Amino acid sequence: MKYFYLLAAAFAASVWPAAAQITVDAVDAREEAVAFRNEIKSTPVETEFFNRAKYRAERAAIRRERNFLEFGGGLQGTLTSYNDPWIETSGGDNSIAMIATAFLHHTFTKNLFTIETKFEAKFGYNRMKVETTSDDGSTSSDGIWFKNQDEFLISTAPSFRMARNWSYGSILKFRSQFANGYVSRTEQKVSDRKSTFLTPGYFDASLGVTYKSPNAKWPFTVNLSPLALSGTFVENAAIRENGYLYGLEDPAKTSKWEGGSSIQIDYDRTFGKRGVIRYRTTLFGFYGWITSVGQRNKYSDYHAFVDAYEAWSSQENPDALDKPVLAIHPTVRWENTIEIKATRFLSTVLSFQLYYNRAQHLDVQTQTLLSVGLSYTFKNK
Repeated sequence: MKYFYLLAAAFAASVWPAAAQITVDAVDAREEAVAFRNEIKSTPVETEFFNRAKYRAERAAIRRERNFLEFGGGLQGTLTSYNDPWIETSGGDNSIAMIATAFLHHTFTKNLFTIETKFEAKFGYNRMKVETTSDDGSTSSDGIWFKNQDEFLISTAPSFRMARNWSYGSILKFRSQFANGYVSRTEQKVSDRKSTFLTPGYFDASLGVTYKSPNAKWPFTVNLSPLALSGTFVENAAIRENGYLYGLEDPAKTSKWEGGSSIQIDYDRTFGKRGVIRYRTTLFGFYGWITSVGQRNKYSDYHAFVDAYEAWSSQENPDALDKPVLAIHPTVRWENTIEIKATRFLSTVLSFQLYYNRAQHLDVQTQTLLSVGLSYTFKNK
């Protein structure tokens, strides 16, 4: 029955028509401006994160670009030995000679600023037999050590580039020796010393312009300093009392200062594809014209100066203001080094130095050294 009523209702709905009434009201929709506001804060997120290894590599690359470092050293020597029968038959003498060298060259560059630092040192001893005679007339042959090389140099040169090959700045240099120097092999007492540390010592300061050649075949550097200062130190009182003043006018003084101008020329070049031959030279000249202008009673001729000084010192009460002085002469120092590398650790070095200082000696001083031995050089570029 239930399904019967459902079918009857469906039939009746399909036979009789149906109707409905719909009413639509009027709608007044006003237009208004709508502003959208985003109150959510956004935070940018980078896809790359901090990498300590990458940071260290970048800093190392910057340091490598700004810094040039070169250092090395060498040990040269000779040994000669004979036994007594050989000496009695053919002659000869047992001897040992050792020379150690070291150098460092560092250059730091950042934008227009550059500072160059150099350190060089040479120290050598030799041992030979020397016959000495004692007070009783007896002679003895003893092996005695005596230094043949002793010098170190420290220099620094800050500068600012003002053109492509020109810069302005200063150069500061200090030079002295390490150990005591004596009159001879057989005279090595305290009273026989003629040099030691800071006796003498030399300090040079200059202010000027520098030209650096861009030509790789002629890598020379010229520094012109209209204003320069030169100082000489003799700190050991005993050595001054022995008569070794190194240009000082009075043994009671420990230093001497002169003002003037200076020039310095540097040249450093390697030859060959592997740099087998290297030639380095430095020429430095100083003239204390500023101090020379203010000098009184100065003599250009040395013999005239000696006569005037003896006449002044022979007076009963000599006046210090009338003391004759020797006119200041230019100082010249020329250093040359030729290094020939047979292998990475074996080399031959020939060095020649010329030094002229009228206040210390009337003649030109020269030194020549030829050595063969071990050497090593490191460069970061």
